[in-house]
Amino acid sequence: MNRPLPAVRLRVPTHEDAIAWHRVFDDPEVMEFYGGRPAALSVYEELTARQRRHDAERGFCLWTLLDEAGEVIGFTGAQPWRPDWGPVGEIEIGWRLGRAHWGKGYATAAAHETLERVRAAGVPEVVAMVRPGNERSVAVTRRLGMRPAESYPHPTLNESALCFRLALNTRTDNAA
Repeated sequence: MNRPLPAVRLRVPTHEDAIAWHRVFDDPEVMEFYGGRPAALSVYEELTARQRRHDAERGFCLWTLLDEAGEVIGFTGAQPWRPDWGPVGEIEIGWRLGRAHWGKGYATAAAHETLERVRAAGVPEVVAMVRPGNERSVAVTRRLGMRPAESYPHPTLNESALCFRLALNTRTDNAA
């Protein structure tokens, strides 16, 4: 990416952010790699509550992502990998944006900020799990300096999930 990255702000998700996330992600294209259809508001209520706990306990979470104007445009951050398959017990970095904000550098800018925060919290390495075909997310992993690692058979889909890794004791994630 040759253009400057946009200014972003990350904050611990509020209860009200559940409504904003529900609105921003209420788009089948946004949810293509996350189950294919928009989730119920209750999913985001539980998710924002869990993220507040993660932040209080670990110093990081999936933060609400705000653009330059302070509008909620998605989330980015890190959390322990929850499923019982894949990189169990590892810290996953992730992002999700509303479609109107794709292709503008927000995910990369926010992910760089996330790496700084999880590094400061003492996390030695992060993974990113990406479904095949999600080229936007693969591109973000490349911009962060992540390397393709193993793949894991998905337990319910007829595909493998791709795992990318980045050791945080290096500074390769500063290359935009």
